[in-house]
Parts: sequence; C-alpha cells; structure tokens
Amino acid sequence: MIQDLAPLHFDNTYHSVQPQAGDRVISLRGAEILIRGDLHGIDLPRFESLPSAYIAAHMFTYLFAIGEERFFLCRDMELDGYRYEKGTALRGAAPQHLVYAALVGMQLGRWYGAHRFCGACGHPMIPDGRERMLRCSSCGQMEYPKICPCVIVGVIHDGKILVSQYRGGFTDHYALIAGFAEIGETIEETVAREVYEETHLHVKNLRYYKCQPWPYSDSLLFGFFAELDGAEQIVIQEDELSMAKWVTPEEIYEKPNHFSLTNEMLMKFRDEYKTM
Repeated sequence: MIQDLAPLHFDNTYHSVQPQAGDRVISLRGAEILIRGDLHGIDLPRFESLPSAYIAAHMFTYLFAIGEERFFLCRDMELDGYRYEKGTALRGAAPQHLVYAALVGMQLGRWYGAHRFCGACGHPMIPDGRERMLRCSSCGQMEYPKICPCVIVGVIHDGKILVSQYRGGFTDHYALIAGFAEIGETIEETVAREVYEETHLHVKNLRYYKCQPWPYSDSLLFGFFAELDGAEQIVIQEDELSMAKWVTPEEIYEKPNHFSLTNEMLMKFRDEYKTM
C-alpha cells in the first residue's frame, strides 16, 4: 500500500525547525499541490532551489521526514517548470515516497488551513512549539490534527464478495462497503451499521485484516472481512451507492496497484478463492 515505504522510514515526530539545503518543500494552493514531472516520476521543490525573495516572503512549517529527507509546508509559491495539481492526479504516480509525502503534506496543510482561528472564541491560533498542536492565543483551546476512523468491509458469501460503486465516485473500478465511525460506537459496530445502511445485509464472523492511513479523507481505515448473516438480497442506499452486487473471483477486473487497502483486499479475495 502507499504507506509501505521500507526501507525508508516515515517519521512524523514534530520539530520546531526551519528548512535547510536538501529539504523538500510542499507548496499548496487551495486543494492543489506544486509538482513537476508526470506519473512516471513526479518531483517536489528543494529548498535550495527557491529564489531568496520567495524564502523571505513565505512561512515554512516542518511536517515530517522520510528517510533522510525533511519536508516543509508553505503556500502559494510559483516556480518555473512546476504546476499545481489536485491530489487525485497523484494516484499511480512514482516515486512512492514522494507521492505519499505529497498526500500527507496536503492532509496536514488542510488541517493547518482550517484552524487559523479558534473555533471557541475566534482568536488566532498559534503553533505550540513542542508538539504538533495549535493553541488559541486567547482562551487556550488546543487543536490536534484530525484523524477519522473508518471501516472497509469485504463481505463474502458462497465464494463471492460484495462490491459496490459510489454515486458520483469512480466508475472504472470496484469499491467495498465503507464508512466512518460514529460517536459512541465501536469499530465492529461501525462495520455492521455501514453494511446494513448501504445494502440492507447483515454480517457475522468479522475478521480484522489491516489498517491504512488515508490522507485523501483524513482517515485511518480499518479493513475487515466478514460473512453474510441471513438473506443475500441487496437493497442499496441510493443516495450513497450507484451499484452493489456479488461477484466471483473471476469477475474482479482490478489489477494490483500497491496503493489502496480496498485494492489489496480485493486481490486477496481473488487469489484465495479463485481456485476453490
């Protein structure tokens, strides 16, 4: 999956430091990131390549390190040869560590941008300096980066798996049932509720598979396989899904992409059930 960067290590320990030569810069403009190159090889600017006027005019915020490279956030920078692209344009791009850095950088950038002012009293928020936290300059309200727990569920029945497509979403590949945890419920209860809400099916024998940080939606995805419990007739939640159906391993047309948890779960089902 996209976060599997070995032998490189993703280190999100916060440091109150300024960029130096060799560091990477993640520049955001709205919901877009500054890059160059194409899907075969994207690139992010290095600090030493920035004009001195840009350095003086922009604020840089330390984000994280991947291997020996450090990454810093800034906004609205223009550089010759670079362009702004949406995060969705990075799906399938290389190299993997720069793609992941770009996506996580965008995630943190959204959080910083959404918390410039205190939600309790409206005063400016200031960096804590010791950890990745913003503190209100007036009332002391503290804000930490948002992480939303979410489930992805592969429901299996009679050698088939339940696949779906989301209304307004991708139409060229299958999705699995997914949804965010609600206040006061366990992750296992989220699985049961989301499957029932979207398909009117019940599940049993939940088996945890893997988790994945998913920068696109500020999520931590929990992947489960489950068995159908009861009738197999599907009634879709039409405001969420455009389609849901049972498919055999041979009917899965996805190819391994080493990017998403959904894809890995579909490949696991296909490989384990196609010979049964």
